[in-house]
Amino acid sequence: MSSAMQATLTQGSVAKTLRDMAAPMVIGLLAMMSFNAVDTFFVGQLGEDALAAMSFTFPVVMVYTSLAIGLGAGTSSCVARAIGAGDQAMAKRLLTDVLTIALLMSVIFGVLGWWFMEPIFYALGASEKLMPLIREYMDIWFLGIPMVIMPMAAMAGLRAMGLSKLQGVVMGISAIANGLLDPLLIFGLWGFPRLELAGAAWASFIVRIGVMLAVAHILIVRLQVLTNPFAKLNELLASWRQVFHVAIPAMGTNVIIPLASAIVVAMVASHGEAAVAGLGVALRVEPMVLICFYALSAVMGPFFGQNLSASAIDRVREAQSVAMRFCLAMGLAVAVLLALGGEWLASLFSDSPEVIAVAKDYLLLVPISYGCYGMVMYINAAFNGIGKPMPGLVISSLRVIGLYLPIAWLAMEFWGLKGLFIATAVTNVAVGLIGYIWLRSHIEKSAEALCPNS
Repeated sequence: MSSAMQATLTQGSVAKTLRDMAAPMVIGLLAMMSFNAVDTFFVGQLGEDALAAMSFTFPVVMVYTSLAIGLGAGTSSCVARAIGAGDQAMAKRLLTDVLTIALLMSVIFGVLGWWFMEPIFYALGASEKLMPLIREYMDIWFLGIPMVIMPMAAMAGLRAMGLSKLQGVVMGISAIANGLLDPLLIFGLWGFPRLELAGAAWASFIVRIGVMLAVAHILIVRLQVLTNPFAKLNELLASWRQVFHVAIPAMGTNVIIPLASAIVVAMVASHGEAAVAGLGVALRVEPMVLICFYALSAVMGPFFGQNLSASAIDRVREAQSVAMRFCLAMGLAVAVLLALGGEWLASLFSDSPEVIAVAKDYLLLVPISYGCYGMVMYINAAFNGIGKPMPGLVISSLRVIGLYLPIAWLAMEFWGLKGLFIATAVTNVAVGLIGYIWLRSHIEKSAEALCPNS
């Protein structure tokens, strides 16, 4: 029996458990997200065209990342619930089979993305002038798809076991390595070839190979939580059905966000390439300041999965209350900081007044809603964690299709680009409130079903 697969999240103080799991995730996610910020910083030194080209890649990169996040959500949910129910053999089987499907997905989606690259980016509004730069970066990025999807699925398994600290260490080391390689390969320092935009892609590619090897060592050698990958077909299909029950809606939930970003990029493109570059700067800064919310959502899924499987309803109730208060307080703090320092942050990435002005407006208006956006993140993760992914998909669909796009179209008619950013803030607040009420209602229904006397 593996000591790594004990239901540790069902014991101890709820607030302390969440804090202890989320703290290393903050460090790890901050490090991983610095991949994009560091890349953008150095690429920005190559000029406005290179920065605009990288900005066009952001929605596509996020679509693929969202597929990996969705698969990770399915992994985390199924493994955590198996652990919570005391079925270690099933937890190992699920984790192993997920890595098999992750490899297959990587190959299929990588080839499709590379083959249809130019039609995709032309549809986003990229110009003929920028396409060679975009291809220079994305040719290499698509080659590294397996090193994006497989480690993310594997690390979701670590979170399901409550081992977020290990994930944080791997992610932190990889970000440092990326930061060191970027200037060497982009600018050709210390005898390295000057690869410019391709150098940023190669730096990430090399580092992600290291991440994949490190995670494989942890799972196979250190924790010994994988089993024979050559399972019988019926066992393999059974595992995949369990994982994809959560993963497919979770993929849809996560893909909706970058698809919305793609639509936004296309809308902003009508205002010129400087506006796209400014939006790109803001979208690189944003994940860095949302890091605490991402960390919270990463641990809420496993926490809800283990505790609801163990019928620990009071712990689930308390977790939602703790998470809500944290999101609102942290969101207010971040909004104030970006209102004061947004222009300075934008100036770190570009010295173009037009680029800085767009980024400044985004970082002034949208952060007002970050607290509610953080609630949306942890609510979707909680639903995934308990094996109920459809509410998250509905919430995200409502956020983008039902509210954001109509409000954005109307607001842009009155206030231009600022209207787009106002629409984002209004939508986040509305959907955060809807999601909170929905999750609270589901918890109470579960309490009646599992613990009639609670």
